Amino acid sequence: MSDHSFPPRTSLRTRPAAHSRRGRGLVPAIAIVTAAATTLTGCSGAGTSGGSGSGPLTIGMSLPLTGPAADVAKSGYQGYQLWASQVNAGGGLLGRKVTLDVLDNGFDPNQTGTDYTRLISQNKDDLLLGTFSSLLNAPASAIAARQQMLYVEPSGGAASLFTRGFTNLFFAQPGTTASLPDLFVQWFASLPADQRPKTAAYVTQDDPSASPAIAIFKTKLQALGVTPVYDQTYDPSTSNFDSIGAGVAHARPDMVIQGAVSNDGAPFVRSLEKLNFSPKILFQTRAPADDTYPGAVGAKNTEGVFTAAAWSPKANYPGNAAFVSAYTKMFGSPPDEDAANSYTAAQVLAAAVKAVGRIDQKALADWLHAHTVDTIVGPLKWDSTGDPLGTGLLAQWQQGTLQVIAPKSAATSTTVVYPKPGWAG
Repeated sequence: MSDHSFPPRTSLRTRPAAHSRRGRGLVPAIAIVTAAATTLTGCSGAGTSGGSGSGPLTIGMSLPLTGPAADVAKSGYQGYQLWASQVNAGGGLLGRKVTLDVLDNGFDPNQTGTDYTRLISQNKDDLLLGTFSSLLNAPASAIAARQQMLYVEPSGGAASLFTRGFTNLFFAQPGTTASLPDLFVQWFASLPADQRPKTAAYVTQDDPSASPAIAIFKTKLQALGVTPVYDQTYDPSTSNFDSIGAGVAHARPDMVIQGAVSNDGAPFVRSLEKLNFSPKILFQTRAPADDTYPGAVGAKNTEGVFTAAAWSPKANYPGNAAFVSAYTKMFGSPPDEDAANSYTAAQVLAAAVKAVGRIDQKALADWLHAHTVDTIVGPLKWDSTGDPLGTGLLAQWQQGTLQVIAPKSAATSTTVVYPKPGWAG
């Protein structure tokens, strides 16, 4: 995106009345201010404060508002903004107005860690909310754990995040990387043996969430008789996929599985389009759920593309339809999954605060470990590590709409497009 109105290295507060343009679309304008010093006990976040204070309740976060994941951060930030505006319209949390204290990490893990240290130790924010991608949430959640702060993340499902012994980390999606391939593999296994693809190419960004997911795909599909014919990992900064696309096209696999984190999905598809190579199956881990995807690859070229999803705008969960309507009204376009994920993370945080009745980091985490929270992505419950006890959705682009095809209980389409049609040009 060429025009970011979020200056790096500043603390940002939303101001609801005006508007400013950042890339595509309009977002509520922001004012650059110095973070207010709200009170925490001691130098860590483990202290307790009641809900009777008259000052704002400040929630800190560091988002990749610039850099390669800026589009993800834009809609994700808007999900947070919508939640905050709704909470404040209802009187705030614990009787205090909510203020979002937002820093820009530029999609830099080191800067992300520095930012969360600043939010806790210098800005002394009351609460935290997570950022986007496992790459960034890994250092952020470690800082939060060290400072004994509750950390609810909207994305970051790498299995490695939940093996560090943290008790204050919660992933606000139905499932993690470990379960991501399951529904696709189940569908694949249901195909008659003579109709299944026999070969596959695996391409993934070097990312702590995407890479392990692709490894699981490879193992499970090999067990079903699929032979790998191409395997390539690329750097997160990769923008030109011509050589990778050429390698895939040369191998001529029946099926292509890509660990696509954000804006790496569309250029990879375009590299295959240029070579007129169209596999029978194309699965990309998250890029197809982004609202920019159809425009980037061509709307007709989305047909038959599979992806994993945490949320559907059509899902019949409490508050979901109202979320879609309110987001569309506020921002002028429907929400994507990133907006839904951040809104869900805020729902989880708010549920704990309301139930506990005070800002007590340990009590908030203990409550979440012991309870199920109803959200727009469905009911969420976690194990002792903050890993959700569920699985996501299997989705596919069909006639210009991203349809849920599994599980059956959440399906919005009873058909599956297979094989994927050729490129429309």
